[in-house]
Amino acid sequence: MERRLTAILAADVVGYSTLMGEDEVGTLERLKSCRRELIDPAIKEFRGRMIKLMGDGALVEFASVVDAVQCAAAIQRRMAVRDQDTSDSRHIRFRIGVNLGDVIVEENDIYGDGVNIAARLESMAEPGGVCISGTAFDHAVHKVDVGFASLGGQRLKNIADPVRAYRLLLDPAASGKVVDAPHRPGSRVMILASVAALAFAVLAGIFAWHKFSAPLRPSVAVLPFANLGGDPGQDYFADGITEDLITDLTKLSGLDVIARNSVFAYKDKPAALADVASDLGVRFVVEGSVRRTGEQIRLNAQLIDTATGDNLWANRFDRGMAGVFAVQDEMSGEIAKALGMQPSAAESEHMARPPTENLEAYDFYLRAEQTARTGRRDGLREALTLYDKTEELDPAFAEAFAADAATTVYIWRASFNDILQSAPARKRAYEKASRALQLDPDLSSPYAILGVMQVVDRRYEEAIASAEQAVALGPGDAETQIALGYVQLYAGNHAEAAAAVDMALRLDPSLSAVNREVAGLVFLVQGNNGKAVATLERACDDAPAVGDFRITLAAAYARAGRLPDAKAAIIEGLRLMPTPGYDSLSSWRLAGAQYRNARDSGLIIDALQQAGLPEWPFGFTGDERNRLKGQEIVSLVLGHTLQGQLEPGHQPAILQIGKDGKAAFRSTTRLVTETVYVNRDLLCEQSENMFGRPDCGPVYKRSDDASNGYSFANSSKVFHFAVVK
Repeated sequence: MERRLTAILAADVVGYSTLMGEDEVGTLERLKSCRRELIDPAIKEFRGRMIKLMGDGALVEFASVVDAVQCAAAIQRRMAVRDQDTSDSRHIRFRIGVNLGDVIVEENDIYGDGVNIAARLESMAEPGGVCISGTAFDHAVHKVDVGFASLGGQRLKNIADPVRAYRLLLDPAASGKVVDAPHRPGSRVMILASVAALAFAVLAGIFAWHKFSAPLRPSVAVLPFANLGGDPGQDYFADGITEDLITDLTKLSGLDVIARNSVFAYKDKPAALADVASDLGVRFVVEGSVRRTGEQIRLNAQLIDTATGDNLWANRFDRGMAGVFAVQDEMSGEIAKALGMQPSAAESEHMARPPTENLEAYDFYLRAEQTARTGRRDGLREALTLYDKTEELDPAFAEAFAADAATTVYIWRASFNDILQSAPARKRAYEKASRALQLDPDLSSPYAILGVMQVVDRRYEEAIASAEQAVALGPGDAETQIALGYVQLYAGNHAEAAAAVDMALRLDPSLSAVNREVAGLVFLVQGNNGKAVATLERACDDAPAVGDFRITLAAAYARAGRLPDAKAAIIEGLRLMPTPGYDSLSSWRLAGAQYRNARDSGLIIDALQQAGLPEWPFGFTGDERNRLKGQEIVSLVLGHTLQGQLEPGHQPAILQIGKDGKAAFRSTTRLVTETVYVNRDLLCEQSENMFGRPDCGPVYKRSDDASNGYSFANSSKVFHFAVVK
């Protein structure tokens, strides 16, 4: 049995039986003509699908509730001016109901309460009018050129719970208005019922006051603003409005704001606001639309209390492009006021500060952010280029420098040396974060970045202090919470790490795959294997082309006792690497040196070993019978030049080593100055790369090489060489 969420339009002819009784042939001809010339074209225009025609009505399905409401309004407006010279007694008029609801699909028909509610609303509509449900209203308000009159909660036949209903105001002068319908005088019974309802409402209000005036913080989700301009190329602008509003609201210390990743899961996907509230764990929802025409913008927005269905605030802004950031400031201030919040002077000043005056820079910034969130190495590389363009266009764009630093520090801590070598990545991250703080000392993200870098440097207490400062400046920012979780993970504070990532997941149930990997590691080290598996599986689902996440998932599978799944994840992860096979236990050991407690990194490495991750890159193994001892390595390499090829692909490379161990390694893609030395039976390279840590590995005599060749492997390379001088 298939189910889906869909928009349903139900229509019927007013007084059909009477019309047929008076003029059966004429009524049928007029009705057929009406369908052929008006109704069918309108359904096609708004991308509807006719489910079935009855003698006096129709049932139509739409993928978009906005399209369904627009179609209903168009039909009724066109019908109002059709056949005006026909006598009123013969005039065909429709009632229309529209609902957004769950339906059961069987062959070409649909069933269920979603359809029944549309039919009941149709019967409530006035002749020539349209009645829609609250779920339809929630998605259509401010997105269609009609007004709405609230009819309150309605008891509908065979529907268990009251349904919010709205009447469309089709007069163009009412477009954009949302009004309460006038109360109709009722009987004594209705008055008594109203008194009882009022008493119940008072009790409910007392309960709600106690519930929501308790120390619980208000929570809000800002849904992606719809782009009504008709140009998909302007989506970035509507997205930017949404993201900046989220950013401004997170600056309010008493408000929990759902992060960008989670709300953008609803972009272009109709969903009932009650479901959104339940899924995201919020009471309040902001939604709106943006229309950009040349240098003019029109922005509509509303704030809805999902517990009651009430519109707490709504406004429309018509401005020139130069005033776009002033509109955002005004909007965030009005929403804060509607939520009963009084921003501090510092919060108000920070909210009023535009991120940039340069819209071209803003465009590059948005594209960089979108690309960086993928976690793909090619995406990360492209993001750095886009940030460079942003900063060149606006050297005072603090948020761009902070985002650049965040992406760079991820590249650095993940040892993605094929994107940016460790030393320049570290330098870039520090410089960008410092510049961001110079431009805006109240930004939280640079402190989070600093905390991550300090923990990698094993400066644990400083790292915790920096991450806590980030959270203090941005308590409602999921990124700062995940940074605190990362720092506490490597500092060995498992409970604190779990609390931080739980808060991050609360603020952003759809965490980016990059951040979800951090959460999965926290749960893994904490010993919550089931939660680790679920979290890391979601990261892989969200970023199916990123091999690194599958390697981490393999460790979780192994810890959960799912070895076949773990081995399969290793195979798939290595296949997805940009350079297939470029991951190994040796690289995890080197990166694991940042854990304060060796047992934490050991737990992960043991799991990966069980899963079948090779010891060295590209699955290299040497014959232990041909492995060189320490003194043999010293005699072979110190003071000599080694020339050969790198795996994979036999890329030419050369390693020149002085007698004092000062060395330079060159290939077609790398140039590194370093120190080379021998530690026991291992050859070690140490440079500013790889966090400044020694990267050591064995040297083997190649028994299959007649030219006295050797092989050297560590976490970053497999080098087949011969001594040339």
